[in-house]
Amino acid sequence: MGQGEGRVLNFPNGGNGDQLRVPVANCQPMGGGSADSVPRIGRAQMGEDGCFLETTGVEVNAALRVGPASEASRMNVGVAHSEVNPNTRVMNSRGIWLAYIILVGLLHVVLLSIPFFSIPVVWTLTNVIHNLAMYVFLHTVKGTPFETPDQGKARLLTHWEQMDYGLQFTSSRKFLSISPIVLYLLASFYTKYDAAHFLINTASLLSVLLPKLPQFHGVRLFGINKY
Repeated sequence: MGQGEGRVLNFPNGGNGDQLRVPVANCQPMGGGSADSVPRIGRAQMGEDGCFLETTGVEVNAALRVGPASEASRMNVGVAHSEVNPNTRVMNSRGIWLAYIILVGLLHVVLLSIPFFSIPVVWTLTNVIHNLAMYVFLHTVKGTPFETPDQGKARLLTHWEQMDYGLQFTSSRKFLSISPIVLYLLASFYTKYDAAHFLINTASLLSVLLPKLPQFHGVRLFGINKY
């Protein structure tokens, strides 16, 4: 070992919580504590026989597992997650799909409670309002509502383009692609395939289905919504 280097120890089975005294070359804690170094662990003290690092096997093994911090692995201070951009994983959160279905059901029930709306009108409105909200929040609004350390990479991307870091055909993407199709089929059935309702529902479906195709990922037709 050269000057200024200490010993690197690996403790089997992840180490334990016992206090350890590890001899080091100088009285500096392991890890410089900077953003690009291993985490600072232990406490260096000067003893009669030289410098020692008071730490535990758990702390040392944790530092060895973490290694140099990268942009994606750094802790995001003030947030309850480890994602650089929470938009990439929000649709994979526990219960989010169920909440989505419940909200669509509540919308339909509210429309049904309006006395002068017929059943076909209610189903068409449910379909159109759902698809309009999906188009706005998934395919129009860009950036994130969070302060993210991604150097503005998500600023020009819609929520759909940010999901799952741009990977195609993930579970969330399939769910959000199938749900408007199911709603369209229900609306077509309960409107008894009336021509006017059918045209409106079909146009509404295509407005949210085409932007989800991989061929349109990042594409801005005629420069609309480019910036």
